[in-house]
Amino acid sequence: MKVLVAPLDWGLGHATRCVPVIREFLNQGAEVELAVVRSNAGLLRGFFPELRQHLAPSYNIVYPKHGYNMGLWLLKNGAHLNRVIKFEHRFAEEMVSRFHYDVLVSDNRFGFYSRKAKSAYMTHQRRIAFPPLLSAFEPLGMLWHASVMKHFDEVWVPDMPESPGYAGSLSHVNKSPVPLRFVGALSRFEVESVRPLSGTAADDCGPYRFVAVISGVEPARSRFEALLRSTLEKIPGHHAVILGKPLQGIKSWTEKNIDFYTHLDDARFAAVVKSAQWVVSRGGYSSVMDMAVLGAKCIFVPTPGQYEQVILGRDLAFEGYAATIDESKFTTETLLATISERGNVALPKPKDNELLKNAVSHLLSDS
Repeated sequence: MKVLVAPLDWGLGHATRCVPVIREFLNQGAEVELAVVRSNAGLLRGFFPELRQHLAPSYNIVYPKHGYNMGLWLLKNGAHLNRVIKFEHRFAEEMVSRFHYDVLVSDNRFGFYSRKAKSAYMTHQRRIAFPPLLSAFEPLGMLWHASVMKHFDEVWVPDMPESPGYAGSLSHVNKSPVPLRFVGALSRFEVESVRPLSGTAADDCGPYRFVAVISGVEPARSRFEALLRSTLEKIPGHHAVILGKPLQGIKSWTEKNIDFYTHLDDARFAAVVKSAQWVVSRGGYSSVMDMAVLGAKCIFVPTPGQYEQVILGRDLAFEGYAATIDESKFTTETLLATISERGNVALPKPKDNELLKNAVSHLLSDS
């Protein structure tokens, strides 16, 4: 069986959560190729240097500087998004015709399906969350997303089937327009090859009081970095900031009481996170799944304008799994108050993922 996997390019989280999916297809004997954009090609090449890559259309998303502009931004860019969706569908059909794929897997790429191949659409956000001022439009958003799903043969949800799972009200929705499969928590850290570091390498990783993990798209990414720098340098103890800049290679340096890393390989990333008393990061869903696998105590700071992250943080805090702080209220004082008030938070550790194995097996046997 020949499989083409295509992650969305709205941040690297979609690419990283495709890593266990790709591995499982390979484990089950499939021939896998990747549809990538320049922003995620290097990361996936690092995991799978032997797999052929094809350059796919990019959504070229740049989020607004202020979150309250997101509704207007979506209206302004709606025509652009529709053009990309139509173009990527033509691209998918052409790829199937040229390279004879049996299966297409789309991670949140709305138009990446084919009438000539089995097509699976992966998303945790079955309910598209709208901020309170626009909540009246949420049913329309769900109808639109259902219309997208109807083009695919299956919908895969990277979460546990038992509510609340990790995505809470976003993933656990009653109805689906096509057959639905929960495929469990997906993280690149699930594989056995990621083990704690030992010896000198481990000694270089903490222990840290706070580890901050920076991710996402500009300009929010740089603003979050500046906020973390100014906050952590005022807090006693030894801290680390992982900048999330893989294109700059793996570099490190120290400023005041903070160790900075441009990027880390999986083993060292895991070691740094596991050495931390607390991890501060954006509330993207891939980050939630990674942190659950690594057993981190987390404080999530939602990206302004991405209301999905607000809902995720709210649901996780309600379950006692994590803490959350709005970026506009993130200060040294609020950070210290949060860890004092919510010191017992803990993300549940995912179990062995038979759900993903079964979903891949079913898709391959049915193609």
